[in-house]
Amino acid sequence: MTDDPPDVTQALRAEDGATREIPRMAPWLVVSRTTDGSPVEHGTARLLRLVGVGALVVLLGVGLLGIYAAHTLAERQSVNDAANTADLLAEAVVQPALTDAVADGDPAAVKAVSDALADYLQTSSLVRVKLWNRDGKIVYSDEPRLVGQQFDLSAEELAVFGKPLTRAGVSDLDEEENVYERGHGKLLEAYRPVWTPDGTPLLFETYAPYDEVSDRTGQLWRGFAGVTITSLLVFAALLVPLLWGLLSKLREGQRQREALLQRAVDASSDERRRIAGTLHDGVVQELAATSFAVSGAAARSERLGDEALTGELQSSARTLRGSIGGLRTLLVDIYPQSLASAGLLETLRDLSGTLRSRDIAVHLDLPDHDPGLGPEGDRLVFRIAHECLQNVRKHSSAANVWLRLGSTGDAVVLEVADDGVGFDPAAALTAPADGHFGLRVLGDVASDAGAELAVSSAPGAGCRWRLTVRKPGPR
Repeated sequence: MTDDPPDVTQALRAEDGATREIPRMAPWLVVSRTTDGSPVEHGTARLLRLVGVGALVVLLGVGLLGIYAAHTLAERQSVNDAANTADLLAEAVVQPALTDAVADGDPAAVKAVSDALADYLQTSSLVRVKLWNRDGKIVYSDEPRLVGQQFDLSAEELAVFGKPLTRAGVSDLDEEENVYERGHGKLLEAYRPVWTPDGTPLLFETYAPYDEVSDRTGQLWRGFAGVTITSLLVFAALLVPLLWGLLSKLREGQRQREALLQRAVDASSDERRRIAGTLHDGVVQELAATSFAVSGAAARSERLGDEALTGELQSSARTLRGSIGGLRTLLVDIYPQSLASAGLLETLRDLSGTLRSRDIAVHLDLPDHDPGLGPEGDRLVFRIAHECLQNVRKHSSAANVWLRLGSTGDAVVLEVADDGVGFDPAAALTAPADGHFGLRVLGDVASDAGAELAVSSAPGAGCRWRLTVRKPGPR
C-alpha cells in the first residue's frame, strides 16, 4: 500500500538555524502494519493476483481459440453439406430432367428443368441455381435475367469437366456473374457436372446462404465452451488447494527464516550491549584515568623545566584523548550508553557523529525537549535511526543525511533522508536478495511495537524513511 507525503520537499531546520531541502522522493511504501492494525501486502497477495490474471488470460485465449476452431469446423461442415446437397439435387432432380436440347438453350427443354426444380426451390434455403454449358453460357437459372448470358468460367470450374467431382466453398460475390446474388449476404457455392442423354456435359451450380455457418458455429461453440469451462473449473478447483498449500509452506518457511534472523539480530544487540558495557566500564575508564595521569605528569614535568619530557607527555595525553573519543564514537555505534542516561535526543546527536566522522554531512532537526515516548519508544526510535544511518553508511554513497524528530498530535515522527543512490523498495520487500531481509525485519520491529514504518525511494533518487510511533498513555 502507498500514500503520498503531504510535502515531499519538506525543508528541515538544521541545528545551525539554516534550512536545507530534502531531495524529492517517490511515493511512500508502508513496510510494517499500519497503526490501525491492517497488514501490509507482501508477495503472497501479489502472487495470487498474478495467478488470477493468468487464469483469466488462459480463459480468454481458450475462448478465442474455441471460437475460431468452432467457426472453422462449422464452415467446413457447411461446405460439405452444400456439396452433398448439390450432389443429391443433381442426381435426383436435374439429371433426370435433362434432354439433349437443353445444351442449346431450347425453351421447352429449359422449362422442363425449371419445372423439375420449382417445388424444391420453393421449400429449400437455396438462393440461386445455374446451369452452364462448357462455353460459359448460362442455359438455365431461377433468375431469368441470367439466362442466355455468357461469362468466363474459372479454371476450377472448367476442371470438373475433365475430372468429374463436386467442389464447394465460399462464393466470391465480386465476380460479374454473381451480380444478382449480392443482396443475400455471404453465400456458399457448390458445383458439379451433369450430362445430357447424348453425353454433353453441363455445369450445375447452387448457392446456399452462409447463415447456416453462423448457426452451426454457435451450436459447436456452446458445446465446446461447456466442456472447456467445466474442465477449467475442475482444474482450478484442484489447483487452488495445491497452490494454497504451497503458499502456506512458503509463508511458514519465510516466517521461520525471519524469526531466525530476528533472534540473530536480538542476540547481536545483546552482545553489542555487553561489549559496549565492558568497554565503557573497563577500557574507556582506564584510558581516561591514564590520560589524567599523563596530563598530570606533563604538568609536573613542565614545572621542573624538562621541555622534552613535557612535550612527549602532552603528545601522549592528546593521543589518549583522541583514542578515548574514537572509542566513545564506536560505543555509540555499537550500543549507546547515553540512551538511558542522557536521553534520546543526545543519543541521536551522538549517533549522527558516526557519519560525520566519515565525511557525510548530517543535518539535524530535533525538538528542544524529550518527546516523551518512554524507554521502549526511545529504544525503537534509536534502533530504526541506527539501522537507517547504517544503511546510509554502507550502501547509499550519500553526501548528505537529514534526520528529523518531531511530534504530530499523539504521535512522534522520525524521518531519515539521504541524497544517495536509492533503491526499489517494492522489489526489496517482495523479492529480497539472498540473505537481505533488513527491510522486512525493520518492518516487523516497527509492527511489534505498534508503529508504522514507511520508505520512499527509487534508483538514483535517494531514500527517505518515516517512523510513526504513538505516545504511551490513553489515546
